[in-house]
Amino acid sequence: MTLAWKVLRIVARTLLGLALTVAGMSHLTNARAEFQAQVPAWVPLDADFVVIASGIVEIVIGLWLITGYRAPIAGCVAALFFIAIFPGNISQWITQTDAFGLDTDTARFVRLFFQPVLVLWALWSSGAWSWLRGLRRDSRRTT
Repeated sequence: MTLAWKVLRIVARTLLGLALTVAGMSHLTNARAEFQAQVPAWVPLDADFVVIASGIVEIVIGLWLITGYRAPIAGCVAALFFIAIFPGNISQWITQTDAFGLDTDTARFVRLFFQPVLVLWALWSSGAWSWLRGLRRDSRRTT
């Protein structure tokens, strides 16, 4: 891997970490009500608790990505987080819930396609994609 490619991955990982940290902080402050509107009705927890807890998780994952400490594991955790919140995005589309400027069915539907991009971004920028492939390769050698 070239130096430019490594730098690009570090920048991408850091930007994702910053985005998660800022989003997490907004869960706890100025956008709390908007996030509460996105918690699906079928979630058996208080919406405010879900927003606060997910905000804290986002901040922790964001800072973890920024530090680069065990980045592949951080990337896997971030990818799993994006997968875990995806049902909320689907619910927002199905229930036609307006939040964050997503006030049309088309806007809410298009947003759904960005979640897989975030998963791939987390896996690629952290080196998790390569790390997981290496683990798989190693496990085949030992069996």
